[in-house]
Amino acid sequence: MSDALTEKTDGGIERPTKRSRQAAGIAEVAGQGLRTWIVKIVLLGILDALAVFAIFVLLGFREWAMIGIVIVVTGLLNWIYLSRRKLPAKYLAPGVFFLVLFQIFTLGYTAYIGFTNYGTGHNGSKEQAVSALMASALERVPDSPVYPVTVVEQLGTFGLLVTDPSGEALLGTEEAPLEPVDAQFDGGVAVSADGWTSLNFASVLANQDAVIALAVPVSDDPNDGALRTPDGQRAYQYVSTLEYDADAGTMTDTQTGVVYRDIGVGAFTADDGAQICPGWTITVGFDNFVRAVTEQGIRGPLVYVTLWTFVFAALSVATTFFLGLFLAIVFNDKRMRGRKFYRILMILPYAFPSFLSALVWAGMMNESFGFINQVLLGGASVPWLTDPLLAKVSVLIVNLWLGFPYMFLVCMGALQSIPDDVIEAATVDGARPWGIFRLIKLPLLLVTVAPLLIASFAFNFNNFNLIYMLTDGGPRDSSASINVGHTDILISMVYKVAFTGQNRDYGLAAAFSILIFIIVAVISIISFRKTKALEDLN
Repeated sequence: MSDALTEKTDGGIERPTKRSRQAAGIAEVAGQGLRTWIVKIVLLGILDALAVFAIFVLLGFREWAMIGIVIVVTGLLNWIYLSRRKLPAKYLAPGVFFLVLFQIFTLGYTAYIGFTNYGTGHNGSKEQAVSALMASALERVPDSPVYPVTVVEQLGTFGLLVTDPSGEALLGTEEAPLEPVDAQFDGGVAVSADGWTSLNFASVLANQDAVIALAVPVSDDPNDGALRTPDGQRAYQYVSTLEYDADAGTMTDTQTGVVYRDIGVGAFTADDGAQICPGWTITVGFDNFVRAVTEQGIRGPLVYVTLWTFVFAALSVATTFFLGLFLAIVFNDKRMRGRKFYRILMILPYAFPSFLSALVWAGMMNESFGFINQVLLGGASVPWLTDPLLAKVSVLIVNLWLGFPYMFLVCMGALQSIPDDVIEAATVDGARPWGIFRLIKLPLLLVTVAPLLIASFAFNFNNFNLIYMLTDGGPRDSSASINVGHTDILISMVYKVAFTGQNRDYGLAAAFSILIFIIVAVISIISFRKTKALEDLN
């Protein structure tokens, strides 16, 4: 066997034969292929397990469209990666998947929200709104019978296992009305049901708030009321003071006699215009965009915030670029000693996280105990962050500190890419340093830097971190009907409209986001066309 697998060279040294080397290579390739196949199967198994889990979760919310999407995407990925062909698709699939998930879907969903009234009091369906309204007006029926109950739980959802006066076991949750169920009895009281966990007294006490707030509908008709338990052992019937008429689309307050109607605005509305909340989500068309430009309480802040956003972005790009360019020219001079050390110092602000630097600057600019007022200005009381004008200046100063190192690095690289013989030829022709910079260096520099300036403008146009961490958009504009400040830019105003305050208007915030997207896209298209013209000119 040894003679068949090895051979001797002219020097008498044994080595594997050509055939054995080929067999070893084939075995190695086969082993690598097997390992690759095993890894692929494991990863696809994990993906399929996550997909099955997602399907079960979505089934609980009855999201049929999302279930279909999960099935289609999972099947497509399995088909691509289990096929011996489709090699390009194997490389493209992950990128396309995340592009659709994080870009296209996000943009599409934001656009959809912008055409709805989605927000505080309008974040569910009409059926959910009716249930919530009826539950909020529940009052105990004076002669209600006592229902023995057992509090049960399934996958984090609490329910009541009820024994009605006839001895029948019923089970329901806040979302599902009471229905007959097979149960085990102890002393004539239903104590457990298949698929549900019965809570003992200690568990009921641990979840006391949730148990007391639990209201289980008696039937599909919300006017029949619900059962509630004060102690987890006995339940009583509660009936709402609101009466819902599904055919007429009305909600009547039985105590006052006021009739609230569904007039297509996403809430039950009385004849005098009063509404009861919560309402429900509806499509409102371009109403959010119309509100943004017609309502004075929104239009006024939107106009000056938009103007300040343009000023902030333009000045941020201009100041950081010219300071970075100046420092790049200075430290690119070969006659300067210790250039490497100074260059390292120049990029230090760029090495720290911007949000952390903004918080440090906010502390340094504090009017009462900040380092700038107390140490540098000898105890002065300059309102750096509370005066509308000074707050804007402070934002620009801090953004200059954060942004010039980037421009310094970009300009340094662009200057070093300019051929020395071009500069030498201009010097020989008698050109002065200012003329060399203005007519030769700057045009060549702009060809390289112009796309980065456009990107920097787009970044500063949406520079949420700086505004939020430094001033939080303040000082507050008390004359505006929405929560907006003097240093807010469009993106921070959108954040406040959507996520702060008692009334969160996601539809209006999404409409603002669409406007921001259009503005940045138009500016970028125009700027890149100008950049192309600049390249052609050079």
